Amino acid sequence: MDILTQDIIKVGIAVLVGGAIGLEREVQYKAAGFRTIILITLGSTLYTLFSISIEPDPSPSRIASNIVTGIGFLGAGTILREGGRIGGLTTAATIWLAAALGMGIGAGEIDFVLAATAITLIVLVFFPSVGAWIDRLREARTYKIIIGSGDIASIESLRNTFKQCRLRVAEDHFEITDESITSTWRTIGKPRNQKKFLQLMAKDEKICRLEY
Repeated sequence: MDILTQDIIKVGIAVLVGGAIGLEREVQYKAAGFRTIILITLGSTLYTLFSISIEPDPSPSRIASNIVTGIGFLGAGTILREGGRIGGLTTAATIWLAAALGMGIGAGEIDFVLAATAITLIVLVFFPSVGAWIDRLREARTYKIIIGSGDIASIESLRNTFKQCRLRVAEDHFEITDESITSTWRTIGKPRNQKKFLQLMAKDEKICRLEY
């Protein structure tokens, strides 16, 4: 089989591999969907093929580092932070992985790439159910609590309430004005403990406003 035919086959495999992963992302309505993942996988394959063709004995680390650097910008663009929640990490990781698979195809590691693709699809399709089960055991929630400016002692009271409800405070910050103190708390704990905390807050007359 001549080199051109081999390269065409690799391009076809890149489209199929990228399409399989991209289809799952498209079904989940993710930012990087069917076409995007195909193009990333195909692009990485072509860069690898062209690098080998231009320089018969290329440095593997140089090819990989250049592709990873470029793909990092795409991945970073899918990561969003809203309040205490960070989203898009799985999509960013998928973009990064698609590039790696494309490089593997270009390098001729077809069997290894197909095995890795199968594992990737298993993780993307079936592992969310495991994640949902874990979420039922441990829920992350961000509270925004506003109290009067004269109730600075209530901040310590809030900390004690979180401990009482067995909620771990992962992050907190405060904004103090002449009229009020706004505190934001990112907590982790069982859903029933989150519910218990809300019930206690509903009875606290010092709380001017609570959002979550």
